[in-house]
Amino acid sequence: MQAMTAPDEPARPIRVLIVEDHPVVAEGLASLLEDYPEITITGVAFSVAEVIPAVENAAADIAVVDYHLPDGTAYDAVERIRSRSPSTAVVLISADAGDEPLLAAVELGVSGYLVKSAPGEEIIHLIRAAAAGETVIPADLIMRTLARHREGSRQRARHAQLLESLTPREKEVLTLMTHGADNRTAAERLHISYATVRTHVRSILAKLGARSRLDAVAKATDWGFRG
Repeated sequence: MQAMTAPDEPARPIRVLIVEDHPVVAEGLASLLEDYPEITITGVAFSVAEVIPAVENAAADIAVVDYHLPDGTAYDAVERIRSRSPSTAVVLISADAGDEPLLAAVELGVSGYLVKSAPGEEIIHLIRAAAAGETVIPADLIMRTLARHREGSRQRARHAQLLESLTPREKEVLTLMTHGADNRTAAERLHISYATVRTHVRSILAKLGARSRLDAVAKATDWGFRG
């Protein structure tokens, strides 16, 4: 006699938690995902503070987390998700394609990253891939972002060195320049000669690679000089 085989059990749906502070965006995303029978929404959290109650209320396989939240960022939200449900995979979303959210995705080790303007098919693909244990962040996008970040770090270090190259007196003159003082006013304030101030100004411009007093002030301010 031939043994009877049990019918295949239906696959368990992919349970998704949405962490998004804009109700319209959250509703739109939920509506998109629920069009697919293999996906179910377990809850929506509109802030970092609502994450833990949402996670504890219903287990989720995937958490779709907005980078910017009213009381924190994805760093805070993901920390809370993982503290209560370590097995929940995270997909990070952002309204912009800037470096900051993508760097957060890399540092947090999330399963996927996308911008909110991505087409629905891409969002669904990412959810399915994350549920299957895959990581979907384009390698070339990561490499370009990390390269820009490293270059930015090098430039910030270089700018800090240039500002540190100024003598204490030159920093005093630059401080007065940032407040709109001309050379004669600076000479009076610092009790030094007009010619000495001019010498200091020329040195400041040379060290900062500035073309003019205004350019020097703009660069110094942009580089973090606080006189």
